Amino acid sequence: MVLLTLLAACLLAQAPVQAPPTGEKLAPYYPTPETIVEKMLELGGLKAGEKLFDLGSGDGRIVIMAARKYHADATGVELDSDLVTGSSARLRQLGLQKSARIIYGDILKQNYSSANVITIYLLPDSNLKVRPVLEATVKKGTRIVAHDFEIGGWTPVNTVTIPDDGEGRSHTLFLYVR
Repeated sequence: MVLLTLLAACLLAQAPVQAPPTGEKLAPYYPTPETIVEKMLELGGLKAGEKLFDLGSGDGRIVIMAARKYHADATGVELDSDLVTGSSARLRQLGLQKSARIIYGDILKQNYSSANVITIYLLPDSNLKVRPVLEATVKKGTRIVAHDFEIGGWTPVNTVTIPDDGEGRSHTLFLYVR
């Protein structure tokens, strides 16, 4: 069923059918509130035309806001085929296909060398697994915004705490510059 859903999504997007990616799920899907998405992109200093990657893009809300509001070239990487299908459909519905996309893949097997900004909302152990990939592929000056959990072994250049996201939950954002 999952492969059929992915096949339908690829046909609608006129994209080649991909084999399901291998890899472990590094975090449960938990949507970031829109207010926090905006704070993450602000903290990362995202500018028009810059390249953003959202690792574990879920429903695509960070990718969508980056493309719509900031006019960035935004790419999400997601391992869950249902989330890829839904977020890709939303990008098409909004007419963002030229500036935004979702890669159905393992975040540990991507090359982020073109990134200006990377956003991450993963668990602490997962951040440690992603760190060597980022160290090996990102260029000097890449800004990385981690939501709620630090990237162990790195020192943030800025930490912002949002006491209330409008839904009664606090959040901490960590900015790293490689």
